[in-house]
Amino acid sequence: MFYLGKVADTVTDFVLPIAHSEDLSLIDVEFLKEGSDWVLRIFLENKDGDLTIEECEKVSRALSLILDEEDPIDKSYILEVSSPGLERPLKTEEDFERFKGELIAVKTFKKINGQKEFVGTLKNFEKEKIILNLKNEEEITIDYSLVARANLTFEI
Repeated sequence: MFYLGKVADTVTDFVLPIAHSEDLSLIDVEFLKEGSDWVLRIFLENKDGDLTIEECEKVSRALSLILDEEDPIDKSYILEVSSPGLERPLKTEEDFERFKGELIAVKTFKKINGQKEFVGTLKNFEKEKIILNLKNEEEITIDYSLVARANLTFEI
């Protein structure tokens, strides 16, 4: 059976050593269907925060060779390697530590105070809890186990 999470996990195992050899951090791996196409997306960043096209191409070429050899995906797909962009996902404790003071969006699996989506300034991440200062100056604490998605965001 074809399992999307297994593909992402397998590809993560392949891309991590490549990323580390290029002194890059792996942010996320997504495998999803968009229209009639399957897309495998690899999100990377470097220490300076300005990932270059050349860095993306190097990782893409090296990963393509491994994927062609190992053939872990039983569908045809498009491989994309890029930076995570302005709305970078926050996945690890290190991400939350690094982006304290930044505006983030959090979506939860279940409602908290009647809602599932929150936007606020990341005050802290401690003991598996995200502490946000919301726009109305209210502070909310969200248990990390309830988080479906968290990412940087911006105001227009």
